[in-house]
Amino acid sequence: MAGQEPFLRGRGAQINPPSPYEKIVRDQAPVDWALASGDWEEDSLKTEYLETHPKTILNRVSSPDIPMEWSMNPYQGCEHGCIYCYARNTHPYWGYSAGLDFERKILVKRNAAELLENELKKKSWIAAPVMFAGNTDVYQPAERKFRITRACLEVFWKYRHPVGVITKNSLVLRDLDLLQHLAAERLVSVAISITTLNEELRQFLEPRTASVKQRLKTVETLSKAGIPVFVMMAPIIPGLNDHEVFSVVKTAAGCGALGVGHSMVRLNGDIAAIFEDWIRKTMPGRADRVLNRIRDTHGGHLQEKRFGKRMRGEGNIADIVHEQFRIAKQKFFHDKTMPAYNLDLHEQFKTSQLRLF
Repeated sequence: MAGQEPFLRGRGAQINPPSPYEKIVRDQAPVDWALASGDWEEDSLKTEYLETHPKTILNRVSSPDIPMEWSMNPYQGCEHGCIYCYARNTHPYWGYSAGLDFERKILVKRNAAELLENELKKKSWIAAPVMFAGNTDVYQPAERKFRITRACLEVFWKYRHPVGVITKNSLVLRDLDLLQHLAAERLVSVAISITTLNEELRQFLEPRTASVKQRLKTVETLSKAGIPVFVMMAPIIPGLNDHEVFSVVKTAAGCGALGVGHSMVRLNGDIAAIFEDWIRKTMPGRADRVLNRIRDTHGGHLQEKRFGKRMRGEGNIADIVHEQFRIAKQKFFHDKTMPAYNLDLHEQFKTSQLRLF
């Protein structure tokens, strides 16, 4: 699938556009393509973990087209390297590029669980589902080393607080015990992202994520363990995976998922340049067609910022995708529903704790 230009296997972005927040543009060291294409990486491509010390961990979600009220992210940057990831645009705020830096410079919030507990035990805190993460993946490779996600889940369970986990990594199965405790009280759901059933395409789109086979097995395992699973086909990229809508929805239902959703790709900020560079290197023969079809869903542009339109798109292509998804969902999910979160248990827990004092 890759084109004739040098291509960094195992990474999504192939370039490091300068941060718009820096006045000085640093020269990028040239990549040694002989090393980069081998079985091991040169030093400039290895992942680096950088510890941060935030004062807060919960972020209020103000976007009207996102259903949850709060989100939290134990990591900034994501080694999964998904080429389309909207979270890339947050990395320049930290002084890094949205390109390769986003994948190889991972900011780690070691005190996330402590900060979370400080919030949940406040008398003034009112229980509301927390989107965990909503930006970068809580089960990216860094989690094997730092185990911050598990520590946070332990806090959610301790305070009987609802949480929605979002991931595309099978590492979530490591925490099956905690998830089962939470699920038994209707305190958790897990959203698994399945962008494609084509493993070759997955390797280019999402180079360091779990394979398609692993992800489907994860949906099945979680579902059999009594944990509500929601599958997101996100994003749908016209010309790449839009023909898979029916098969993804059918497969998700067969694996036991209770809900399914989708969103259209949008390439805001630096992601447009990163994505265009990537697709011209990986699929030069299809690049113009894909880019033009993306523009067709966003009023002639690769970017889209309008609430209500940014994740749905508009025009004929978007309409066809939405109709396909509606039909598939009606056929395979008509008798399935995600359980509502239990918001009362946390308040009962706090009341019982206060009686101790």
